[in-house]
Amino acid sequence: MNNIEAVIFDMDGVIVHSNPTHKEAIQEFCVKYDLEVTEEEFRQKVYGRTNQDWLPAVFGDLPDEEIQSYADEKEAIFRAAFDPREHKVSGIIEFLDLLRKNDIKCVVATSAPAENAEYILSELSLNSYFLSVLNSSHVTKSKPHPEPYLKAAKSVAANPENCIVFEDSISGVESGLAAGSKVVGVATTHTHEELSNCSLVIDDFKSLELRELQKILT
Repeated sequence: MNNIEAVIFDMDGVIVHSNPTHKEAIQEFCVKYDLEVTEEEFRQKVYGRTNQDWLPAVFGDLPDEEIQSYADEKEAIFRAAFDPREHKVSGIIEFLDLLRKNDIKCVVATSAPAENAEYILSELSLNSYFLSVLNSSHVTKSKPHPEPYLKAAKSVAANPENCIVFEDSISGVESGLAAGSKVVGVATTHTHEELSNCSLVIDDFKSLELRELQKILT
């Protein structure tokens, strides 16, 4: 018997291996403005967060108009460099097919802007798999706050406690757990040890079986 009301996916680092390209885009962008971002700053201030969060965290206080201008510039650099078709996380499409076959609702809850979500999901022809796609514009409080995953569950009338969240970032895992969901860590950005507070940690979606997820909710 299926006990999973919905599966909610982060996008960067879960559906696609995009964080290395994001990192390169941020580094290129920051060099232009004579600023260096350390690996520790990426882990603590950047990964899993919206542009509206990480830009002030790295650059200091900025007016809203400047944050948006910087965000647009950085994301344009990213999209120009990133080909989603070459960087799918292994097994993701087969896993989505499995969920569809079992009538399990699927949702995306990403910290990325709408333009990135549309670009990546369209390039991979994945839009039809998801009943709802939430991006950074849909929330007022970003990960690690629970709002993204609470809203994602609500968008498909699911109880967050009966949802499985797939996340790769520390802030995203905290968001999913704070929403009351069970979280599966995808070790594309962080190590298995760093994701040890997840119910399950995977390297990719190859050979992931539905019964493994159902066990998490029992």
